Amino acid sequence: MVLNQQDWKRLQGPMLVLGIALVLVGLLAFYAKQYHDEQEQALQAQRSQLNQARQKFLSSGQEREMIVQYLPKYQYLLASGFVGEERRIEWIEALRQIHLQHKLFSIDYNISQQVVAQPSYLPNLGGFVLHASTMHLDFGMLHEGDLLTLLDNLRAQFNTFVVRECTITKPSGLKINTSQLTDYLKASCEIDWITLRDPQLRLPT
Repeated sequence: MVLNQQDWKRLQGPMLVLGIALVLVGLLAFYAKQYHDEQEQALQAQRSQLNQARQKFLSSGQEREMIVQYLPKYQYLLASGFVGEERRIEWIEALRQIHLQHKLFSIDYNISQQVVAQPSYLPNLGGFVLHASTMHLDFGMLHEGDLLTLLDNLRAQFNTFVVRECTITKPSGLKINTSQLTDYLKASCEIDWITLRDPQLRLPT
């Protein structure tokens, strides 16, 4: 079928309408695709937020379980003096009380300045800093048991020290007098008092 010029004139209107319709359909398809992509992105963002919230919830539960599990132990370490500031006055008072209670011979002591300790047997302290204060002790003994009495009584109160070394000597030329108690032996010990501190934690003064 051959269309003449009059037929083309008749078809101009419908073809124009068809063209407009096709353009409208294309625009609708474009905006529908764009809307779908935006909704998909929003859905993915919501899923991501949901997963993050779920992870935070699970993490908070695990942290709570860890706190419940380890808080009593941490409080015990605080009370014992292992965590926190050093307690020099309490150490000295403990020495005085042990000396009086067990009627030991005179004790001389001095405590060095506290320093950061890095023992090889504790490679990872989780951000905490280990400190050590070395106490040097010189005292007389009736027998070796006096040394054990001193250390055992100190450990019963604190248990936050490590005995670095102890030497026991017998003064030369000393004569035993069975009628009088005297310090027949001399002991010299070095004790490291250990404290653990979190550098980010401000402890109450």
